[in-house]
Amino acid sequence: MEPMDLDQLRTADPATGLRAVTALHRLAERIEATHVAEARRAGWSWEQIGDALGVTRQSVHAKHGKRESNV
Repeated sequence: MEPMDLDQLRTADPATGLRAVTALHRLAERIEATHVAEARRAGWSWEQIGDALGVTRQSVHAKHGKRESNV
């Protein structure tokens, strides 16, 4: 997949662009949650996951740790 030129994403309607941004954020959150759960099942530590995501272990645990206890 080739990277898209940001000029191709321009639209005259800000509402359209903002809805697209919202949809992308939601998709990214679902993908992140799926892969964090897979990493935990594979035995990864919160520190390893945080490093892979470029955040601290505390922040990734705060965001995803509650989901783990519900599984």
